[in-house]
Amino acid sequence: MELGKATVDSPIVFRLDAGSGVPPYLQLVHQVEDASRLGYLREGDRLPRVKDVVSSLAINPNTVLKAYRELEQKGLVEGRPGLGTFAKAGIDVIPMADRSSLCRKLTRWISDAYEAGLDDDAIRALIAVALHQARGGDPSEAAS
Repeated sequence: MELGKATVDSPIVFRLDAGSGVPPYLQLVHQVEDASRLGYLREGDRLPRVKDVVSSLAINPNTVLKAYRELEQKGLVEGRPGLGTFAKAGIDVIPMADRSSLCRKLTRWISDAYEAGLDDDAIRALIAVALHQARGGDPSEAAS
């Protein structure tokens, strides 16, 4: 499900993946974090209004409010009474040149993984192991 850009004055488009196993409020939190990290959501940008997210994604208003509260506690957004919820600086943005280059390489790698017969879950598992190893961990520990 997606919230179309035409319905709100916000650079972020929320979507939910019912099969992900991640609670809907956390999916919204992660999407704001990712959009900030990638430079799509900048300081001062307005997040979609709660009522727009609720009507577009057919979720409970408390779910959206919980996500926005968590983002506020993390210092990533601030609520302005009567105006909405706005992004604050807080996450280092990946420079565009690095982001483009790394995204191309990762896209190639994911394509290779699909060609090798891996599905999304297997790719995520492999990425989790690789992240753990890159931080100096034992690869067998990442799978548990």
